[in-house]
Amino acid sequence: MKVAYRVPLLVAGFLSLGFGIAAGLARLGFGIELPSPALTTLHGPLMGGAFLGTVISLERAVALGAPWAYAAPLAAGCAGLAWIFGLPAQAGGAILSAGGLLLIAASVVIWRRQPELHNACLGAGAACWALGAAACAAGTVNAATPAWLGFLVLTIAGERLELTRFMPPSPRAKTIFAAICTALLLGILLAILFPQPGWKAAAAALFALSIWLAVKDIARRTIRERGLTRYIAAALLSGYAWLAVGALIALAAPDFSPGRPAWDAALHAWFLGFVFSMIFGHAPIIAPALLRVALPYRAAFYLPLAVLHVSLAVRICGSLLQDHALRQAGAAGNAVAIALFILTMLSAGLFSRHV
Repeated sequence: MKVAYRVPLLVAGFLSLGFGIAAGLARLGFGIELPSPALTTLHGPLMGGAFLGTVISLERAVALGAPWAYAAPLAAGCAGLAWIFGLPAQAGGAILSAGGLLLIAASVVIWRRQPELHNACLGAGAACWALGAAACAAGTVNAATPAWLGFLVLTIAGERLELTRFMPPSPRAKTIFAAICTALLLGILLAILFPQPGWKAAAAALFALSIWLAVKDIARRTIRERGLTRYIAAALLSGYAWLAVGALIALAAPDFSPGRPAWDAALHAWFLGFVFSMIFGHAPIIAPALLRVALPYRAAFYLPLAVLHVSLAVRICGSLLQDHALRQAGAAGNAVAIALFILTMLSAGLFSRHV
């Protein structure tokens, strides 16, 4: 598919990102006018389902090279637009479910071409996306949270495992990786049915995965390099740290459930600290593949990453200390970090040549 046809899909995805951030800030008491009051309950689906679903499924469609695979990011983008324009959660969830099934189909085709562990992990992540979408379609938005986490963590873990071909892990290390991801998938499924024990099991698996990634990822060595290579490594390693922090918070909490201090802290350590660190780190590689626009490295790339980490630390402290003002300040900083990141990448792209 031509690059020109990919741009509208990304625009739809980034609209979901923008309204997802606005919905999150509105939930914290910021005076933000939303198209629909129901958007405040769709903060997670907009971010994890529509925005990241669009980007990840588009990346998979480009890798597969099959026109039909682009229907998955199209469905994700349309689901986000449906929610933005006020359609019920069930309607957007139904559209998103179609995208999830298409991503599973694309993952199966890729697996048949290359039956490797990392592709199995990516397929499991796609199944989690479909599961989260199905929960939204059923009107149980909160039940989708573990599925969104599984979708993103398993997708990222699979992609990082694929890149370890430059520093291949031993068969024993791969077996451990497979066992951790299986435990995580089971914990996520359990968290949907029995939240307390399920979240504890998932958190334990997430902590184990953070250690595995920190030890086995090539970023452990490339952090000693310079320029873009070092920046990517810094983003990845800091993301693994947040993955561990969120897991420890969840494991230490006597009651890990919505509305509790540990809930907001752990979820944002995972979804913001881990996931967005991965996005910040991978963007200079993914954007050229999707849009054929180079993003030459600049030292300014570190600014959004630093703002993200500092503001997230403030937000997590505010959540755990039940200090609403501190939590609001951290959330505002999170939004600024994402805006800075987009502006930085756009600036780098505008002054570069097409690749």
